[in-house]
Amino acid sequence: MLNFTTLPPLSLYIHYPWCAQKCPYCDFNSHAVPVSADAEQRDKDYINALINDLEHELPAIWGRTVQTIFIGGGTPSLIQPEALQQLLSQIRARVKLSPMAEITMEANPGTVDQSKFTEFYDAGINRLSMGIQSFDDQLLKKIGRIHDSQQARLAIEQAKMSGFDNINLDLMYALPGQTLKSALDDVQQAIDFDTSHLSHYQLTLEPNTLFASQPPELPDDDLSYEMQRVCQQLLADTGFKHYEVSAYAKPGKQCRHNLNYWQFGDYLGIGAGAHGKISDAAQQTITRRWKEKHPQQYLETHAGLEKFPQNSTKVTNSFMIGGEQQLSRHDIGFEFMLNSSLLTDGFDSRLFFAQTGLPIIQIEKGLKKAVALGLIEWHQHHIRPTERGLQYLNELQELFL
Repeated sequence: MLNFTTLPPLSLYIHYPWCAQKCPYCDFNSHAVPVSADAEQRDKDYINALINDLEHELPAIWGRTVQTIFIGGGTPSLIQPEALQQLLSQIRARVKLSPMAEITMEANPGTVDQSKFTEFYDAGINRLSMGIQSFDDQLLKKIGRIHDSQQARLAIEQAKMSGFDNINLDLMYALPGQTLKSALDDVQQAIDFDTSHLSHYQLTLEPNTLFASQPPELPDDDLSYEMQRVCQQLLADTGFKHYEVSAYAKPGKQCRHNLNYWQFGDYLGIGAGAHGKISDAAQQTITRRWKEKHPQQYLETHAGLEKFPQNSTKVTNSFMIGGEQQLSRHDIGFEFMLNSSLLTDGFDSRLFFAQTGLPIIQIEKGLKKAVALGLIEWHQHHIRPTERGLQYLNELQELFL
């Protein structure tokens, strides 16, 4: 039995599953758009399914305020601006959205122009996350990106001219054939654009990707670690706070949506393959839900839902084709630490009770082991991963399994 006294902050994640083409390193739920696809009809059908999805989630969050929205993918910047405007308008009509809500959209430089950025901004998007990955054309080709460095630079400038002042740039390091100088050059160029946030993460060969079956030659572990170290130092020297394992921000510009994940907040997930996590004060439970993964099956599921009354048991059963799981006390402790261990500053131990309804004793055994191994520091109410803990993050997280 949990013991919630308050409920965690609430976010909304929206998944847009299509891309211009699938990158060889990507293991996200993304699908290349057929050349013959009717973009306008595709977006119309998908927006209708998203709203239907949201409506069936609403009873779980009545009265709660949505603090952040994140539209991820896939490549959400492929969406038609009119469809995006309709989506956000329909969301505002159905949920209590904070007037200060952070609303983020992921964007690929090869899919946007000045007018599209302006329409996204006018629709209510107030934060962009742009998948740059590198400013080196040869490296971009090696990792299968559809844009070049000139398009990347132009997209950043156009976004700023459209009014966006809260922009994240995604960069990868340890790319095939990358040198230490090239990795530093990428970070320096990103810094020179004077954006507020930078994600900097290592290319890894994920299962079920093209790179996993046809692996490119990557920098060795020593060089990869050196790239990480010197780039982190450069970011620190230029005013970026390293607040999460792969995230860096200017003061006050941390991604609020992602912070809610790492602090074990609640979130609805709508769209093909989307995941959600919702706490229920009346039932004293935490439940995870996930949606049908393939876009076509997701669309067919929601087309079928419209045939039944909204309060029908048949609707609920059909709607949960993806699945749901009520978390056990052990699951809750593990998932809290899985997320919070990513935060470089750690967390106040009292947050554990506030977000889980459980006493800190639930994870005390793992915490003591982590302290003994030098992976965590625990001083009174403050718990944070050490530099060694961040370096051996998998080992740290496994202590709570």
